[in-house]
Amino acid sequence: MDEFWVFGYGSLMWNPGFAFDARMQARAFGYRRALCVRSFVHRGTPDRPGLVLGLDRGGSCRGVAFRVAPPDREAVIDYLRKRELVTHVYLERHLPVALEDGRQVKALGYVVDRAHPQYAGALDVEEAARIVHVSAGQSGPNHAYVANTVAHMNEMGIRDAWLEGVARTVASLQGQAVA
Repeated sequence: MDEFWVFGYGSLMWNPGFAFDARMQARAFGYRRALCVRSFVHRGTPDRPGLVLGLDRGGSCRGVAFRVAPPDREAVIDYLRKRELVTHVYLERHLPVALEDGRQVKALGYVVDRAHPQYAGALDVEEAARIVHVSAGQSGPNHAYVANTVAHMNEMGIRDAWLEGVARTVASLQGQAVA
């Protein structure tokens, strides 16, 4: 049986929540990380939606790939579907991924459904920052989500210039400095 891999590009990178037997940095092709999903509950409200990450078409995305042992495969898929498909804004896909050791694999990943009402579209840094700056939901302020994501990614050595630009612009709107 082929190896089973899962690709994470946001909180899944540092908080997978499932058993795995290998973890390494990887790059998914054909998709980029973006704040392109409107959040009506966790990081916003229906009146003032926030933004959370999605994989949107175009480019590539550095993240983390997790290899799951065969006996854990079905339990991990079930867990991920419960975690990622709550509102069906994401589509389950097998993505072409390059592992840091040079191997090419297919990895289960979740990409944004552009036809879903929660899809925010392609936003520039300033527009995304204005939304993030004023939004909050049950899981806290949207700006904390973005700052936490950027901090975790930097700790892992994963840089995302666009997302870092959003974080800097939000901090500027708040009158704070970001390293």
